[in-house]
Amino acid sequence: MSPATLTIDLGAIAHNTAVMKRVAGEAKLMCVVKADAYNHGAQRVIPAMEDAGADAFGVATLAEAARIRQLTDKPVLAWIWQPGEEIPEGIEVGVPGLEHLRWLVNHNVKCPVHLIVDTGLNRSGIDEEDWPQAFDLATASGLEVRGLMSHFACADEPTHPYNQVQRDAFQRAITLARAHGLEVPVNHLANSPGTLTGPENAFGMVRPGIALYGLNPVEGTGADATAGAGAELQPAMTLSAGLTAVKRISKGEGASYSLTWTAPEDGWTAIVPMGYADGIPRAWQDHIEVTIGGRRYPQVGRVCMDQFIVWLGADRAGINVGDQAVIFGGGGMSAAELARRVGTIHYEVMCAPGGRVVREYVDKQESHEATV
Repeated sequence: MSPATLTIDLGAIAHNTAVMKRVAGEAKLMCVVKADAYNHGAQRVIPAMEDAGADAFGVATLAEAARIRQLTDKPVLAWIWQPGEEIPEGIEVGVPGLEHLRWLVNHNVKCPVHLIVDTGLNRSGIDEEDWPQAFDLATASGLEVRGLMSHFACADEPTHPYNQVQRDAFQRAITLARAHGLEVPVNHLANSPGTLTGPENAFGMVRPGIALYGLNPVEGTGADATAGAGAELQPAMTLSAGLTAVKRISKGEGASYSLTWTAPEDGWTAIVPMGYADGIPRAWQDHIEVTIGGRRYPQVGRVCMDQFIVWLGADRAGINVGDQAVIFGGGGMSAAELARRVGTIHYEVMCAPGGRVVREYVDKQESHEATV
């Protein structure tokens, strides 16, 4: 048993999926479950999403897609791959460039495809000057083209003018594809913020990720940017650990490597058994506040490989070995607040816990454990 636990609320996952399904309106809902469902554990998360209305699942790599294919009968789409890779049976693929499209055609690969068109993110996708060639090749080859896909650059800023630039470009691509003989029945541009901020972003399918796990991607008012439907989202992940020591320390004494922190008065420290081997980077030190018994306490000194120190102050307040310290999630700092403190985004905070951390799944009926 590990003293550190990543608790995943499957009820929250189901709730968030239902929220996004409702917001999507008539558009289909593709749930993005890459990176093991954003570190929530795809094996347990996917059934909850299916029950709540998921129409399809999206991942990054073909290896991920093959694993997800074993967990669901819904369509599974992967969009990061190289020509020459074996396409797993039953997988749909995003086509990010002309080279990929030519390889599929030349090798007579029979799988449904979604042509990725670059509408301005300039990351991957077929450039606009190549759209006619790509659409002609797809039409002539008889490839089963399910639709077009692209990705917003600034959807987390709903009023950013570039969102309209990309919507216009995506509509041009759809119109041109149909003029070149492709039906492209299901097209998708909207990520989580795009889905939450306007029906004009939906087209035929939406492709949210972070919102399904309960974190709002749209900046607004309040600690977690609870604007619009994002206010209904319920964070599904809590990271906590049981204290392994509670110790006295005298004023002026240092603690942890290099003694970079010294006690400001006689008092108490507590030891949290997590470190950078478990997904608490050294760069987070001096920014973390853990919650013990409903009260926040600052992390002090260097974060070590296996543990870090918390300053309890002059009053031990009845804290004992075994008490739970919440690093982020239910009852503690949100992942969004921690992200702001350490200068990153909540996506990265959620993906950080690993190593010896143990996942625990909870719902109204039961809880289970599995190693991360």
